[in-house]
Amino acid sequence: MSLPQKVPVATLGVPRIGRRRELKFALESYWSGKSSAAALLETAKRLRAANWEEQRARGITRIPSNDFSLYDHVLDTIVLVGAVPARYGWQGGEVPLDTYFAMARGSEGNAHAECGNGCADPAHGPHDGVPALEMTKWFDTNYHYMVPQFSSDQAFALSSSKPVDEFLEAKALGIYTRPVILGPVTLLRRGKSQEEGFDPLALLPRLLPVYEELLRRLRLAGADWVQIDEPALVLDLIPNEREAFRFAYERLAKAAPDLRIMLATYFGALGDNLDTALSLPVAGLHVDLVRAPEQLEAVGRLARKDLVLSLGLVDGRNVWRADLCAILDRIKPVVAGWPLARIEVAPSSSLLHVPIDLDLETALDADVKSWLAFAAQKQGELVTLSRALAEGRSAVLAALKAASQAAAARAASPKVHDPLVEGRIAGIGAAMKTRASDFATRSRVQRDKLGLPAFPTTTIGSFPQTAEVRKARAAHAKGELSHLDYEAFLKRETEAAIRWQEEIGLDVLVHGEFERNDMVQYFGEQLSGFAFTKHAWVQSYGSRYVRPPIIYGDVSRPRPMTVAWWQYAQSLTPRPVKGMLTGPVTILNWSFVRDDQPRERTCRQIALAIRDEVVDLETAGATMIQIDEAALREGLPLRRSEWKAYLGWAVECFRLTASGVADATQIHTHMCYSEFNDIIDGIAAMDADVISIETSRSQMELLDAFRSYKYPNEIGPGVYDIHSPRVPAVEEMTALMTLARKRLADGQLWVNPDCGLKTRKWEEVRPALVNMVAAARQLRDAA
Repeated sequence: MSLPQKVPVATLGVPRIGRRRELKFALESYWSGKSSAAALLETAKRLRAANWEEQRARGITRIPSNDFSLYDHVLDTIVLVGAVPARYGWQGGEVPLDTYFAMARGSEGNAHAECGNGCADPAHGPHDGVPALEMTKWFDTNYHYMVPQFSSDQAFALSSSKPVDEFLEAKALGIYTRPVILGPVTLLRRGKSQEEGFDPLALLPRLLPVYEELLRRLRLAGADWVQIDEPALVLDLIPNEREAFRFAYERLAKAAPDLRIMLATYFGALGDNLDTALSLPVAGLHVDLVRAPEQLEAVGRLARKDLVLSLGLVDGRNVWRADLCAILDRIKPVVAGWPLARIEVAPSSSLLHVPIDLDLETALDADVKSWLAFAAQKQGELVTLSRALAEGRSAVLAALKAASQAAAARAASPKVHDPLVEGRIAGIGAAMKTRASDFATRSRVQRDKLGLPAFPTTTIGSFPQTAEVRKARAAHAKGELSHLDYEAFLKRETEAAIRWQEEIGLDVLVHGEFERNDMVQYFGEQLSGFAFTKHAWVQSYGSRYVRPPIIYGDVSRPRPMTVAWWQYAQSLTPRPVKGMLTGPVTILNWSFVRDDQPRERTCRQIALAIRDEVVDLETAGATMIQIDEAALREGLPLRRSEWKAYLGWAVECFRLTASGVADATQIHTHMCYSEFNDIIDGIAAMDADVISIETSRSQMELLDAFRSYKYPNEIGPGVYDIHSPRVPAVEEMTALMTLARKRLADGQLWVNPDCGLKTRKWEEVRPALVNMVAAARQLRDAA
């Protein structure tokens, strides 16, 4: 009797942070000088081994290697191909660990004006005061990646053995893996050049020999498959970009003929790039059937029959339990006509974007928990789907039945549906989404009321969450510190922050947000329809991990959330203190959002809740209210044809939040790491009085959009990169603002950091903000 044929199960990649955030603590210990490089690398090795062993134990048959990273997989690829900018002083060979981290985080020390943007002069030290690479969001996720920087004279060289080393590391443990590599076309397309008119894709012929050599080394090491990720295939491509894929993969397929390539696409539909993808000489193709289930029919019909199809059936970016029977029903027509030997089951994308294990959560509401699946549970779902395809549904009947029951219970639960919220949504009218007067009228009223100087200075909201703050929060959560004592502690921290801001001369103050754990979680914990976890960490960048809230039901605001803390801070000073809120689109995009209704409907619910808070702050006396929309740009669909619809409801939700106040109340917003050129109409339509944005790493490049559009409102271009430990000099900030003045009128400009200062240390923040205030004063003197 022959054994039933098995359908391989792949994960594409798994979280690398460790079940107890071991990587975070190892990184931060190394960066602080408390531990050695050897200790950091040993922790990383243990985490990789644990990931491989756990996947094998769960039944995963296509286990990835090289999906682990100390900081960022795109940065790993930059290092792999030797695309290290000259300012880091690298002279070839293996890229040192400290150079790697200088690219990721910048380095401490003084910047040297004679070196330009960073310093490669050996007399100044190899990384003295050098800034980090630019950082932005990976496609439409909340994961940040380091942006490759290319030049027309770029040279490439294989400068890391990491993919081979980690394949051999797993092999020594008896685990045969499929190495994962970021593809050459996506690498070039996600990179930038400082040279006007130069397309990094022109570097492809120079880059491919490095990939070819890597593939040959992997084959010599014993690999028989390699996963090459090309998510750029789900973007709008022009003919030369499609031709770049054909050119690249014709070369790569010949580099190591016995090494089979699984080409992985994700985050959307191949759409008009399907013919290109299917024409490539690869052995396998992965498609995202969660974001784009409709593409399955065309892929199954048009793909050649010797191609291995990797079906992305389980959501790699959200936490909801899959309805396994519904998935099987949906794919049945295609799978029935496809040889099982040519099928793999997988998540829609790498599981990097979801928490590690639901079993770690012991305090979640039992009903909500029954509706969820994290990375470990999603692997179990994939194994169940594999068995159902290979052995029939009867082989896994209990698991299928449990999944269906969970889906039915969730759909019917009164915890999910609130008739009062439904009524408020139905009552939204046009007047609720428009300020009473235009910006020109409002700005005159606000200038008269606020009396601010030219180039007013402020910060984005948060101040350092010190060890003392975190310790007090933890003690309060454990019941070891009473509520009254905890509140007294927070008031002392707030008062100290207010006094210090007054002392250094900031014009518009913030209360520091010491009571807040996270800019989304803090609000979600006070809103209905949200659930929170204890251990469901997800990597945002480097050692910065977040626990996104889970929006499982209709959203409303039972009571005011920030008014009391704003009132206390404002009582301490005659200077204006901003009310600080997170906007509805950012709360949506930085949460795990319910998938049983359109995202825009959930966003409108959040907008109404935050609108209530805005009105209450104004009633309490706030003259400035900042509604952060850090994530508005990252939610933009990957296909341009879908932008108008998204921006329509996203901008509407911001305006719904901000439009309930009088002309004299100044509305601020903040956006992180966003390319604005293509959506400047949407940014303007938000009609915020003041917008602050990240510009320091891009050398004010992002302001070009505001200049060409003749943006009328006020802008605070960030002059201090808060994601780096380095302290920028006064001259550096003044130079950045000088660039800003070439693009915008003086009366439009504010001076502020790139982002909130929560993750930095006071010893970095204090001198940086002192320098920032000094830079603003120099600008006023020179104006």
